[in-house]
Amino acid sequence: MSSAAAAVSAKPANSRSRVLLASLVGTTIEFYDFYVYATAAVLVFPHLFFPTGNETTALLSSFAVFGAAMVARPLGAVFFGHLGDRMGRKTTLVAALLTMGIATFLIGLLPTYAVAGWLAPALLVILRLAQGFALGGEWSGAALVATENAPQGKRALFGTFPQLGAPIGFIIANGLFLIIAALLPSDDPSRPSLAFLDWGWRIPFLFSAVMVIIGLWVRLNLVESNAFEKTVKTGQVRKVPLVTAFQNNFRELVLGTFYMLATYVLFYLMTTFSLSYGRAAIDAAVPGLGYDYTTFVLMMIIGVVFFGIFTLVSGPWADRFGRRKTLIWVTLAIALFGLCWVPMLAEGLVGVMAWLIIGFTLMGLTFGPMGALLPELFPANVRYTGSGISYNVSSILGAALAPFVAVALWSAGDGSPFWVGVYLTAMAVITLIALLLGRETRDIDIEE
Repeated sequence: MSSAAAAVSAKPANSRSRVLLASLVGTTIEFYDFYVYATAAVLVFPHLFFPTGNETTALLSSFAVFGAAMVARPLGAVFFGHLGDRMGRKTTLVAALLTMGIATFLIGLLPTYAVAGWLAPALLVILRLAQGFALGGEWSGAALVATENAPQGKRALFGTFPQLGAPIGFIIANGLFLIIAALLPSDDPSRPSLAFLDWGWRIPFLFSAVMVIIGLWVRLNLVESNAFEKTVKTGQVRKVPLVTAFQNNFRELVLGTFYMLATYVLFYLMTTFSLSYGRAAIDAAVPGLGYDYTTFVLMMIIGVVFFGIFTLVSGPWADRFGRRKTLIWVTLAIALFGLCWVPMLAEGLVGVMAWLIIGFTLMGLTFGPMGALLPELFPANVRYTGSGISYNVSSILGAALAPFVAVALWSAGDGSPFWVGVYLTAMAVITLIALLLGRETRDIDIEE
C-alpha cells in the first residue's frame, strides 16, 4: 500500500471545474444510455423483440427486461465498489463508463426477433444486464468524486452535479429520438414508422460511442481525492470492503436503501410509465391520454427542465437546512402528489402539463441531496461500496418494479391512474419513516 500512497500523494489536487465536469459528464453519458433503452422499451422493443400479438403483454415483457438491469445494478455496485474502495475512484469510474458504453453500442447492432428468433431477446437481456451492472458502479463513484472534492459547506451543492446527469441525459436521449422520429415520420401516431423500426432506432445506441470517448477524456484527467489518499496512507483500505460495510454499517445500508425508494419510484413513473400512459389511445383496451409521441415527449422535456433546475436548487437548501430536514418535507410533498393524480389528469392539457412539471420538480428536489447524503452515511474506506449498494438495491425495490407495477395497476384500473398514484404515496410513506429514523449528516468529516 505504501507505493500506492506515494503515487497518489505526488499528484496535484483536482480543480473545482474538473471535479464538476467529471462528475457531470460521466453520469450524463450513463443516464443517456439508460434513457435510450427506456425510450426504446416503449417505442420499439415490444414490436421488434417481443411480438406476442398482445400489446399489453409485449409492453410488460419489454419492461421486464428493462427491470432486469435493476437486478444487475447491486452486483455492479459490489464489484465496482470493491475496486473503488481498494484501487481508487478514477480507475473504477473509467471501467464502469466503458462497460456501459460498449453494451449500449452493441444493442444498436442486435438482430431482431424476425431475424434471429429467441436469440434476439436473449442477447438484449444480456446487454441490458451489462448496462445495469455498469450503472451500479457509475453513480456512487461520480457522487464520491463530487463530494470528496467539495469545499467546506458545499458538499450538497457539489453533490447535485452528478445528479444533473439524469435530466441532461434524458433531454439528449429523447431529443435525439424526436429528431429521428421527425425525419422518419409515421402515418400512425401510435406506432413508429417502418423506417424507424427498421434502422432509425439504432442511431441513438450507436451514438453512445461518441459520448463515451468524450467522457473517457474527461475522467482520465482526474486524480484521486484526499479522502482516498488518507485511507491508503493510514492503512485503512479493507481487503473485502463489502464485508466491512455489512459488519460496521448495516444500519446505514438499510436506511440508505429506503431513503432512495420514493425517489426511484417517482423517477421511473414520471419517465418510463408516463410515456406509455401518455401515448396510449383514449379508446384503447387500456385507455391512456391519447397524445402522439412527439407532443408528449416535448411535454416531458419541459418537465425535465424543471427537474434539472430544482436538482440544483436542492443543493444549497440541503447545505443550509440539512439533508434530512429537506428530504422529509419533499417526501411529504411526494406522498401528497400521488393522491392528486386523478384530479390533475382530469383537467386536460393544462392538468397533464402541471402533473409533469410538479412530478419532475419534486424529482429534482428529492434526487439532488442524495448525491451528498448517501456517501456521507459511510466512512471513506467503504464509501464507494456502501453508497453504491444502498443506491442500487433501492433500484430493485423501486425502479425495477415501478414500471411493471404501474402498468399492472393501470390495466387493473381500466385505464385509471388512481392506484398508480396511491402506489407512489405508499412508497413515499416508507421513505419518510426511514428519514425519521435516520440522522443528519451535513456536518460529518468526509475524510474520516
